[in-house]
Amino acid sequence: MFDRAMQALYSLALDPISESTADKNSYGFRKCRSTNDAADHIFKCLAKKDSAQWILEGDIKGCFDNINHKWIIDNIPLNKKILKQFLKAGFIYKKDVFPTKEGTPQGGIISPILANMTLDGIEKMIKLKYWTSPSGNSINRKYNSKNRINFIRYADDFVVTSRSKEILEDIKSMIKEFRETRGLEQSETKTLITHIDIGYDFLGFNFRKYKGKLLIQPSKKSIKNIVKKIKSVVKKHTTSNQDELIKSLNPIIRGWCNYHNSICSKLTYQKLDRHIFFYLWRWAKRRHQDKSKQWIKDKYWKTISTRDWIFSDGENKLMFATETKIIRHCLIKGNANPYLREYDDYY
Repeated sequence: MFDRAMQALYSLALDPISESTADKNSYGFRKCRSTNDAADHIFKCLAKKDSAQWILEGDIKGCFDNINHKWIIDNIPLNKKILKQFLKAGFIYKKDVFPTKEGTPQGGIISPILANMTLDGIEKMIKLKYWTSPSGNSINRKYNSKNRINFIRYADDFVVTSRSKEILEDIKSMIKEFRETRGLEQSETKTLITHIDIGYDFLGFNFRKYKGKLLIQPSKKSIKNIVKKIKSVVKKHTTSNQDELIKSLNPIIRGWCNYHNSICSKLTYQKLDRHIFFYLWRWAKRRHQDKSKQWIKDKYWKTISTRDWIFSDGENKLMFATETKIIRHCLIKGNANPYLREYDDYY
């Protein structure tokens, strides 16, 4: 507990520095930034007819586990002795202590800040090459109008957009070299160049253009995971009463729906509700194998107001995914810094 308190104390000093040097379009593990910001930024980069058509989607192989300790010690502005102790702290598993020879301990309070600072600089590197004026004197978005190159990162996942597949091949090599100096490897199986018409997944969302219109939906993997989780919870509550089952399921359904509530995905929510009903109906039938369908329906499903088939015990009810209200997200300003007084009113 003392060690975690020490990490928390030093993270309070390091985080403002991290914010001042961070990539403008980095959204993971930063104050007042979220996956919705990353998704909204991607939408703005790809939605127009003349937007970039090619996407480099990438992932760092074991980011937290492989960061080079020497690079961190040489480049992170923190007391070197304390920093070494944080990095070598290791972890305990089944009462055995395992030292960390590389990487930052996962679960450490300061680890996300160290990881972010290690990865910061990719965006600037790309802009130096592709956003620079012909004279080389300035970096400006207007010099990017032809190629439409944009960089978006959330923790160790990133996306680069461009009108040219060849440019993305070059950027892929640049990022690989950047990371190797920090002891990091790109996951070749997860670092792909894809056309937007085919689509790609990022942070649980799927981005794809259909007939010139950009569509954002929950990814198939995300849907599969939530369905699998609901099935598992229902199965574990075979002998539980209805109230316990409702209280276990509602936070899971609400959490998943709230994560995706910035996008319109009515059909996905309807599909999820059908899956939930199937598992609940099977749960109820197994409890009362000698009862009729009508009896089971009357016992576990109620009519509330004008809506029928609500899974309820009369006091608590299960939420419908289709009840999720769409809340449009406002993209945070890239330069906004919660530690600067000039942004006090903004936050």
